[in-house]
Amino acid sequence: MKRLLIRADDLGFSEGTNYGIAKSVRDGIIRNVGLMPNMPAAQHGYDLIRDENVCLGQHTNICVGKPITDPALIPSITGEDGEFRASSEYRNAKEDFVVLDEVILEIEAQYQRFKEITGREPAYFEGHAVASANFFKGLAIVAKRHGLDYLAMNFDGSPIRFGKADLYMYMDSMKPDYDPFASLKNCMENAHEGGVEMFICHPGYLDAYILRKSSLTVPRAMEVEMLCSDATKKYIEGQEIELVTYDDLK
Repeated sequence: MKRLLIRADDLGFSEGTNYGIAKSVRDGIIRNVGLMPNMPAAQHGYDLIRDENVCLGQHTNICVGKPITDPALIPSITGEDGEFRASSEYRNAKEDFVVLDEVILEIEAQYQRFKEITGREPAYFEGHAVASANFFKGLAIVAKRHGLDYLAMNFDGSPIRFGKADLYMYMDSMKPDYDPFASLKNCMENAHEGGVEMFICHPGYLDAYILRKSSLTVPRAMEVEMLCSDATKKYIEGQEIELVTYDDLK
Protein backbone atom coordinates (compact mmCIF):
# COMPACT_ATOMS: atom_id res chain seq x y z
CA MET A 1 0.00 0.00 0.00
CA LYS A 2 1.25 3.48 -0.88
CA ARG A 3 1.45 6.02 1.93
CA LEU A 4 0.47 9.67 1.52
CA LEU A 5 1.01 12.48 4.02
CA ILE A 6 -1.00 15.44 2.81
CA ARG A 7 -0.38 18.70 4.65
CA ALA A 8 -2.08 22.11 4.71
CA ASP A 9 0.23 25.04 5.43
CA ASP A 10 -0.60 28.60 6.49
CA LEU A 11 -3.28 28.27 9.18
CA GLY A 12 -3.50 31.76 10.63
CA PHE A 13 -2.40 33.61 7.47
CA SER A 14 -5.85 35.19 7.22
CA GLU A 15 -9.44 34.42 8.16
CA GLY A 16 -10.19 33.38 4.58
CA THR A 17 -7.30 30.95 4.67
CA ASN A 18 -8.53 29.59 7.98
CA TYR A 19 -12.03 28.88 6.68
CA GLY A 20 -10.64 27.02 3.68
CA ILE A 21 -8.33 24.90 5.80
CA ALA A 22 -11.12 24.14 8.29
CA LYS A 23 -13.34 22.91 5.47
CA SER A 24 -10.48 20.80 4.10
CA VAL A 25 -10.14 19.16 7.50
CA ARG A 26 -13.83 18.67 8.25
CA ASP A 27 -15.05 17.72 4.78
CA GLY A 28 -11.82 16.67 3.12
CA ILE A 29 -8.66 14.62 3.49
CA ILE A 30 -6.38 17.00 5.41
CA ARG A 31 -4.96 15.46 8.59
CA ASN A 32 -1.82 17.59 9.01
CA VAL A 33 -1.95 21.39 9.47
CA GLY A 34 0.79 23.98 10.02
CA LEU A 35 -0.01 27.01 12.21
CA MET A 36 1.69 30.40 11.70
CA PRO A 37 1.87 31.56 15.34
CA ASN A 38 2.80 35.21 14.74
CA MET A 39 -0.23 36.08 12.60
CA PRO A 40 -3.24 37.98 14.05
CA ALA A 41 -5.60 35.28 12.71
CA ALA A 42 -3.67 32.41 14.34
CA GLN A 43 -6.06 32.09 17.30
CA HIS A 44 -9.07 32.28 14.95
CA GLY A 45 -7.63 29.48 12.82
CA TYR A 46 -6.88 27.25 15.76
CA ASP A 47 -10.35 27.76 17.21
CA LEU A 48 -11.87 26.51 13.95
CA ILE A 49 -10.08 23.16 14.11
CA ARG A 50 -9.28 22.70 17.80
CA ASP A 51 -11.79 19.85 18.20
CA GLU A 52 -10.84 18.08 14.97
CA ASN A 53 -8.64 14.99 14.74
CA VAL A 54 -5.65 16.71 13.18
CA CYS A 55 -1.87 16.64 13.56
CA LEU A 56 -0.92 20.26 14.27
CA GLY A 57 2.56 21.59 13.66
CA GLN A 58 4.37 24.93 13.81
CA HIS A 59 4.76 26.56 10.41
CA THR A 60 7.34 29.13 11.50
CA ASN A 61 7.07 32.34 9.51
CA ILE A 62 9.60 35.13 8.95
CA CYS A 63 8.31 36.68 5.72
CA VAL A 64 4.77 37.95 6.25
CA GLY A 65 3.13 40.08 8.92
CA LYS A 66 4.69 41.39 12.11
CA PRO A 67 7.13 39.46 14.31
CA ILE A 68 6.44 38.62 17.92
CA THR A 69 9.92 39.85 18.86
CA ASP A 70 10.63 43.59 19.02
CA PRO A 71 11.70 44.45 15.43
CA ALA A 72 14.59 46.51 16.82
CA LEU A 73 16.14 43.26 18.07
CA ILE A 74 15.86 41.46 14.72
CA PRO A 75 16.75 44.05 12.04
CA SER A 76 18.10 41.48 9.58
CA ILE A 77 14.62 40.03 8.98
CA THR A 78 12.41 43.12 9.40
CA GLY A 79 11.89 46.32 7.44
CA GLU A 80 11.45 49.95 8.46
CA ASP A 81 7.70 49.36 8.88
CA GLY A 82 8.37 46.77 11.59
CA GLU A 83 7.07 43.90 9.49
CA PHE A 84 9.00 40.94 8.15
CA ARG A 85 10.88 41.25 4.91
CA ALA A 86 8.88 39.80 2.02
CA SER A 87 9.64 36.33 0.69
CA SER A 88 10.78 37.90 -2.60
CA GLU A 89 13.65 39.63 -0.76
CA TYR A 90 14.90 36.27 0.49
CA ARG A 91 14.56 34.70 -2.97
CA ASN A 92 16.36 37.54 -4.73
CA ALA A 93 19.20 37.95 -2.23
CA LYS A 94 22.68 36.99 -3.46
CA GLU A 95 23.65 35.83 0.01
CA ASP A 96 21.91 34.82 3.22
CA PHE A 97 21.22 38.05 5.13
CA VAL A 98 19.49 36.32 8.06
CA VAL A 99 21.47 36.73 11.29
CA LEU A 100 21.34 33.44 13.17
CA ASP A 101 21.06 34.87 16.70
CA GLU A 102 18.27 37.20 15.59
CA VAL A 103 16.19 34.57 13.84
CA ILE A 104 16.54 32.24 16.84
CA LEU A 105 14.87 34.94 18.98
CA GLU A 106 11.85 35.00 16.68
CA ILE A 107 11.65 31.22 16.23
CA GLU A 108 11.67 30.83 20.00
CA ALA A 109 9.01 33.52 20.40
CA GLN A 110 6.76 31.80 17.86
CA TYR A 111 7.23 28.47 19.62
CA GLN A 112 6.11 30.03 22.90
CA ARG A 113 3.13 31.68 21.14
CA PHE A 114 2.19 28.34 19.57
CA LYS A 115 1.95 26.82 23.05
CA GLU A 116 -0.04 29.81 24.36
CA ILE A 117 -2.58 29.43 21.55
CA THR A 118 -2.90 25.64 21.51
CA GLY A 119 -1.90 24.53 25.00
CA ARG A 120 0.31 21.81 23.52
CA GLU A 121 3.60 21.10 21.80
CA PRO A 122 3.76 21.17 18.00
CA ALA A 123 3.60 17.68 16.48
CA TYR A 124 6.19 18.80 13.94
CA PHE A 125 8.35 21.91 13.61
CA GLU A 126 9.33 23.56 10.31
CA GLY A 127 9.50 26.81 8.37
CA HIS A 128 7.49 28.78 5.81
CA ALA A 129 8.58 29.84 2.31
CA VAL A 130 12.11 31.07 2.98
CA ALA A 131 15.25 29.43 1.59
CA SER A 132 17.78 30.62 4.17
CA ALA A 133 20.48 28.39 5.62
CA ASN A 134 20.52 30.39 8.86
CA PHE A 135 16.73 30.15 9.16
CA PHE A 136 16.89 26.36 8.84
CA LYS A 137 19.84 26.23 11.23
CA GLY A 138 17.87 28.31 13.75
CA LEU A 139 14.88 26.00 13.47
CA ALA A 140 17.09 22.99 14.16
CA ILE A 141 18.67 24.71 17.19
CA VAL A 142 15.34 25.66 18.76
CA ALA A 143 13.91 22.21 18.02
CA LYS A 144 16.85 20.53 19.77
CA ARG A 145 16.57 22.94 22.69
CA HIS A 146 13.00 21.87 23.37
CA GLY A 147 13.08 18.26 22.15
CA LEU A 148 10.80 18.99 19.17
CA ASP A 149 10.44 16.90 16.03
CA TYR A 150 12.17 19.09 13.44
CA LEU A 151 11.16 18.57 9.83
CA ALA A 152 14.04 19.54 7.58
CA MET A 153 13.32 20.62 4.02
CA ASN A 154 15.03 20.09 0.71
CA PHE A 155 14.05 20.75 -2.87
CA ASP A 156 16.25 18.30 -4.78
CA GLY A 157 13.97 15.26 -4.60
CA SER A 158 16.08 13.39 -2.05
CA PRO A 159 14.34 11.85 0.98
CA ILE A 160 13.75 13.78 4.19
CA ARG A 161 14.09 11.63 7.29
CA PHE A 162 11.37 12.13 9.89
CA GLY A 163 10.86 9.65 12.70
CA LYS A 164 10.95 6.19 11.15
CA ALA A 165 10.18 7.24 7.59
CA ASP A 166 11.73 8.71 4.48
CA LEU A 167 9.52 11.53 3.17
CA TYR A 168 9.50 12.74 -0.43
CA MET A 169 8.31 16.31 -0.76
CA TYR A 170 5.89 17.20 -3.55
CA MET A 171 4.54 20.71 -4.17
CA ASP A 172 3.33 22.07 -7.50
CA SER A 173 1.08 24.92 -6.37
CA MET A 174 3.34 27.70 -7.69
CA LYS A 175 3.62 26.21 -11.17
CA PRO A 176 1.68 27.66 -14.13
CA ASP A 177 -1.54 25.83 -15.07
CA TYR A 178 -1.56 24.05 -11.73
CA ASP A 179 -4.21 21.30 -11.48
CA PRO A 180 -4.34 20.03 -7.88
CA PHE A 181 -5.97 16.68 -8.68
CA ALA A 182 -3.63 15.96 -11.58
CA SER A 183 -0.70 16.89 -9.36
CA LEU A 184 -1.86 14.54 -6.61
CA LYS A 185 -2.29 11.69 -9.10
CA ASN A 186 1.16 12.32 -10.54
CA CYS A 187 2.63 12.28 -7.06
CA MET A 188 1.12 8.88 -6.29
CA GLU A 189 1.87 7.39 -9.70
CA ASN A 190 5.54 8.13 -9.01
CA ALA A 191 5.49 7.03 -5.38
CA HIS A 192 8.74 5.80 -3.85
CA GLU A 193 8.90 2.19 -2.72
CA GLY A 194 8.98 2.06 1.07
CA GLY A 195 8.72 5.83 1.42
CA VAL A 196 6.00 8.34 2.24
CA GLU A 197 4.87 10.94 -0.28
CA MET A 198 4.53 14.34 1.40
CA PHE A 199 2.07 16.41 -0.64
CA ILE A 200 2.16 20.02 0.54
CA CYS A 201 -0.76 22.29 -0.22
CA HIS A 202 -2.13 25.66 0.85
CA PRO A 203 -5.92 25.42 0.87
CA GLY A 204 -7.85 28.57 1.68
CA TYR A 205 -10.43 31.05 0.56
CA LEU A 206 -9.39 34.43 -0.76
CA ASP A 207 -9.82 37.61 1.22
CA ALA A 208 -8.31 41.09 0.91
CA TYR A 209 -5.31 40.27 3.09
CA ILE A 210 -4.33 37.24 1.01
CA LEU A 211 -4.73 39.19 -2.20
CA ARG A 212 -2.44 41.92 -0.86
CA LYS A 213 0.17 39.78 0.84
CA SER A 214 0.47 36.48 -1.01
CA SER A 215 1.64 35.58 -4.50
CA LEU A 216 -0.33 32.34 -4.16
CA THR A 217 -4.03 33.08 -4.60
CA VAL A 218 -6.33 31.12 -6.93
CA PRO A 219 -4.62 27.76 -6.29
CA ARG A 220 -5.65 28.00 -2.64
CA ALA A 221 -9.35 27.85 -3.48
CA MET A 222 -8.73 25.18 -6.11
CA GLU A 223 -7.05 23.02 -3.48
CA VAL A 224 -10.00 23.31 -1.11
CA GLU A 225 -12.23 21.99 -3.88
CA MET A 226 -9.86 19.11 -4.70
CA LEU A 227 -9.30 18.10 -1.09
CA CYS A 228 -13.03 17.90 -0.40
CA SER A 229 -14.20 16.35 -3.68
CA ASP A 230 -15.74 12.89 -3.96
CA ALA A 231 -13.51 12.19 -6.96
CA THR A 232 -10.38 12.66 -4.83
CA LYS A 233 -11.72 10.46 -2.04
CA LYS A 234 -12.71 7.72 -4.50
CA TYR A 235 -9.29 7.89 -6.13
CA ILE A 236 -7.51 7.44 -2.80
CA GLU A 237 -9.77 4.55 -1.83
CA GLY A 238 -9.51 2.90 -5.25
CA GLN A 239 -5.72 3.14 -5.30
CA GLU A 240 -5.49 1.74 -1.74
CA ILE A 241 -3.58 4.78 -0.53
CA GLU A 242 -3.05 5.08 3.22
CA LEU A 243 -3.36 8.62 4.57
CA VAL A 244 -0.85 9.17 7.38
CA THR A 245 0.11 11.91 9.83
CA TYR A 246 3.47 12.94 11.21
CA ASP A 247 2.46 11.34 14.50
CA ASP A 248 2.07 8.02 12.68
CA LEU A 249 5.71 8.13 11.60
CA LYS A 250 7.31 8.64 15.01
